[in-house]
Amino acid sequence: MPVLAAFGSRSAEGFVGSGGVVDSTVIAVAHSTTPYVSAYPWSISGFGTKYSNPSTLPSEAGQDIAFSPSGLAVAIAHGLSPYISAYPWSSGFGTKYSDPSTLPSDLGSGAAFSPSGNDIAVGHQLTPFLSVYPWSSGFGSKYANPATLPAGKGNGVTFSPSGNVVAVAHVTTPFISTYPWSSGFGSKYANPATLPTGNAQAVAFSPSGNDIAVAHVTTPAISAYPWSSGFGSKYSNPASLPGGGTGCNGVAFDRTGASIGVGHFTSPYITAYPWSSGFGSKYTNPATLPTGTGNRVAFSKSGENVALAHASTPFVSVYPWSSGFGAKYSNPGTLPTGPGGGVAFN
Repeated sequence: MPVLAAFGSRSAEGFVGSGGVVDSTVIAVAHSTTPYVSAYPWSISGFGTKYSNPSTLPSEAGQDIAFSPSGLAVAIAHGLSPYISAYPWSSGFGTKYSDPSTLPSDLGSGAAFSPSGNDIAVGHQLTPFLSVYPWSSGFGSKYANPATLPAGKGNGVTFSPSGNVVAVAHVTTPFISTYPWSSGFGSKYANPATLPTGNAQAVAFSPSGNDIAVAHVTTPAISAYPWSSGFGSKYSNPASLPGGGTGCNGVAFDRTGASIGVGHFTSPYITAYPWSSGFGSKYTNPATLPTGTGNRVAFSKSGENVALAHASTPFVSVYPWSSGFGAKYSNPGTLPTGPGGGVAFN
C-alpha cells in the first residue's frame, strides 16, 4: 500500500533557487511504522533535523500526506480509524484537529486539499470510496456522495488546478473517475475511450489543467489523456515504459508542465520524461537509484528538486532536477521508520 510524503512551505521562510522561485521549507513523509509521519526542515542543503512527532499520532500506517495550499495544515490518510488525521503546521505539528463527524469508511489511501484550501478529499477502502469535506481550520460536514460512485477502493485523489474537477484513481474498471466540483459533486464525466489497464494507484493533472495522467498496476503502467471538460483520446505510450511496464504507484508533473515523473514497481523505481502533449524520450536514470519499489513522486514548487517515497531504507530519496536527475541529496539524519509510499511538494 502506498505511503506518502509531502513538502509544505510558507514563502517568508522559503529558499530561492537559481530560477528565482521560492522552494519548499518542509518535507514530511507518511510511513508504515510508528510514528507513521516524519517531518524535516528542507533547504538547498537538503534535510535538516527531524521535527518532533505530533503529540497525537496518526493511528496505524500512514498512506498519504498533503499540506494545505497555505502550508498551515497537514493531513495524513492512514490505516485505522479515524482514517484521516489533520494538524495545524507552524514549524512543527500543532494539536490534532477534531476528527470529521462522518469518517471515511475504512483505510484511508489518498488525501488532497483543493487549490483554494476550502475542501479536502480522501480516498478510502470501502464504499463510497471517496469522501470530501469542507475545510476551514478543521473538517466540516461531509459533502453528499457522488450520484455515481467510483467502482472500487479509492487510492490517489486530486483536484484540477482550477479546483473545478475532482479525480480519484481506484481499483476496478474503469479505474479512474472524475467529477465536476463546486462545493459538491456534479455528474460523473464519461470514462475515457481507452481505459487504464489495471487498478489505478495515483492521478495527476498538469499545471495547465489540459492533461491528466493515471498510474496503474499493469502495462503500460502509465496512461495520459488530454483534458477539457472530459477525457480526450489517450496519448501514445512512452517509447520506454517505466520499469518495463510492470506497474506504477505514483505520478506527478513538474511546476511548468514540461516534465512528468512516475514511481514504479521495479528498478530504476523512478522514471521521468519530457512532456509536451505527450511523452518525450526518457531522461537518464539517477546515478544513485532509490532502494525498492517507488511509490508517490513529486517535483518541488521551484521545479528544482524531485522526490520519491519508496519501500526500502532510507524510504525517501530526493534529487536536484534540471531537465534530468542531479546527484542524490544525503539521507536525513533520522530516517523515517518504515516504507514510504509517496511524495508531494507544497
